[in-house]
Amino acid sequence: MSPTNATGRLPQRPAREDLRTIAVQPRTATGSSSASSSSRRSEAARLAVLNAADDLLVEHGFEGLTIEGIAAAAGVAKQTIYRWWKSKVDILFDNLVLDAGSALAWPEAAADGPAGPSGPEQVRAYIHGFAVFLGEAPAGRVLQALLGHAQLDARTAELLHTGFLDGLRSRDVAQTRAALGCSEDEAAVLLDALLAPLYHRALVLRRPLDTAFVDALLDQHLPR
Repeated sequence: MSPTNATGRLPQRPAREDLRTIAVQPRTATGSSSASSSSRRSEAARLAVLNAADDLLVEHGFEGLTIEGIAAAAGVAKQTIYRWWKSKVDILFDNLVLDAGSALAWPEAAADGPAGPSGPEQVRAYIHGFAVFLGEAPAGRVLQALLGHAQLDARTAELLHTGFLDGLRSRDVAQTRAALGCSEDEAAVLLDALLAPLYHRALVLRRPLDTAFVDALLDQHLPR
């Protein structure tokens, strides 16, 4: 499946504060109300599991993350989790796809006035946003964890590429082509030059993706 929707953006799930507004209605004699109540409880439980997995990944790392721990933190039974997900990898993957939406959205281009950034500035803004996502956002930490595990697990690698990275890559190449008016190959090479150092710095060097570093990288490959 592709992570993008018809607008070229990634899907989002409700913010954490929105979870508190999901009220569980009491059962009534009508079937429709009962079904609605059950659906609300299921959604609240599902989102509690996703949020618990996010928190525990930050606290304990991938190896320390367990289904038992997620269930306890979310206040649900393990059987409930296994009805929706096969493993912690699947939970983290859903978190990644659902949380990446706003963080990895491309900025809108300017039309005839100063309503938005120019083509090159669009690319610069996106790369800055990607750096914040990868280095600071909970979903970025999930991506780092899954990338690491994918080096040892073929199923995780396949899930990550076919379900997220391939679609993200296609969208980013298309957006870069549109922003700069370049060929597909030129857009792909530029993205490689800009994104590879971010992955290397975050995953290998374990150093922050600070604004000064990202600006220097962009100035080298995409001068103002």
